[in-house]
Amino acid sequence: MRGIALWFVLSAAVYLLAGMLFGIVMSASHDHSMSPAHGHLNLVGGAMMAIFGLYYHNVPAAAGSGLARLHFAAATLGLWLLVPGIALAIAGLTQGVAVAGSLATVLSTALFLLVVTRHRGPPSQPA
Repeated sequence: MRGIALWFVLSAAVYLLAGMLFGIVMSASHDHSMSPAHGHLNLVGGAMMAIFGLYYHNVPAAAGSGLARLHFAAATLGLWLLVPGIALAIAGLTQGVAVAGSLATVLSTALFLLVVTRHRGPPSQPA
């Protein structure tokens, strides 16, 4: 695995580890008020990034596109704003960062849809 696929999968592994540690800290402290931030870190950072990486690994033509790099940047920015933004909103400080992260995450997913529609991968083999 190389290139953008590797970057997505490595990111997913880092975010999953961070999400697990976040969950352990919440459990140890008996304070689960940040569960939404923890959940989004695992889902958006871990699961979605892994899915993106596996797609790019399996469809190399898509991985080489400029849209793939833009997708990675938008997905990363979205996550980096979304998770702390959710924590800030839960703490009652501001919702703006979470909104910005949500919009960047939606943009990254729209970019992924565009990439998938342009690069559908190799034709299916008959069963």
